[in-house]
Amino acid sequence: MQACLLHQVEYTSRTTGFERYDVPYVALPETDLAHVDTRTTFLGRDVQAPVLIGAMTGGMELGATINRNLAIAAQRLGLGLMLGSQRVMVEHPAALDSFKVRHHAPDVLLIGNLGLAQLNRGYTSIHARRVVEAVGADALAFHTNPLQEAVQAGGDGDFAGLVDRLAQLTAEVPFPVMLKEVGHGLGAAAAERLIGVPLAALDVAGAGGTSWARVEQYVAYGEVRNPQLAEWGIPTAQALQEVQRVLPTTPLVASGGIRTGVDAAKALALGASMVAVALPLLEPATRSVDAVVSWLENFLWELRVTMHCSGAARLADLRVEYRNRPAPAA
Repeated sequence: MQACLLHQVEYTSRTTGFERYDVPYVALPETDLAHVDTRTTFLGRDVQAPVLIGAMTGGMELGATINRNLAIAAQRLGLGLMLGSQRVMVEHPAALDSFKVRHHAPDVLLIGNLGLAQLNRGYTSIHARRVVEAVGADALAFHTNPLQEAVQAGGDGDFAGLVDRLAQLTAEVPFPVMLKEVGHGLGAAAAERLIGVPLAALDVAGAGGTSWARVEQYVAYGEVRNPQLAEWGIPTAQALQEVQRVLPTTPLVASGGIRTGVDAAKALALGASMVAVALPLLEPATRSVDAVVSWLENFLWELRVTMHCSGAARLADLRVEYRNRPAPAA
């Protein structure tokens, strides 16, 4: 977390790919901005907009403050919230309080979080149930991050057999399970290996936002020693479309470099059910709830304006296969 606050941790040469697309502008939209409807349902919970506050932190005093501010902001705006990796609270129970935000956000979609590689370290459905129940979450996300772990000092390098373990665990728990990358992208090759796994959703978490291969080099060395690894990944727009082609009925979250409401609208038009935002909210969350709410309110306003000016009165209108699907920009 400190590396993300102190260093430039975003990709420098690789973009999300959304700049290649445009939501069609309609001068006669036949919509009323005041009545543009961004409400939707995700993982069985109603949200006021298709936006998740993405996974960030936990397990330290500042992490507790950040999670508290994010949770209260999510409650105020009716958005979803994904917690940071809860492995630390499994292995260090004193960290639990930094993740316990349900009393701050009783009505929000709350998603727990564990590392997929932990399933090769003895974690089972018992651990999955424990982390969900301990924080009152509605669902659990497993993050897959082989590049981050490979670059991380002492990281987990064993990702063998994890698809089968994930499939088994998903069948053993009573809550929705989703899989996410951390910012280097889920693509077609990964999606093909997930065919038949009963996941409730996937977060493609593509390249173009935070590079965790860059973050881990700052943590380990104070500098980036392997820049090509730091710039590696599947751009978010590409990842979204690749996974959708392979798993067309699986709800998808687009994250990785989503920075504006226009980005969100493009992702939704390309088939995402939700978008997730993390890094832009990290520094505001160290300051106050109001700082987080202010950033998100501007983001949501941009989304509504983009919908209105493209003739989309509701989210489904953005997703109409031909009339509103964006074409590559010239």
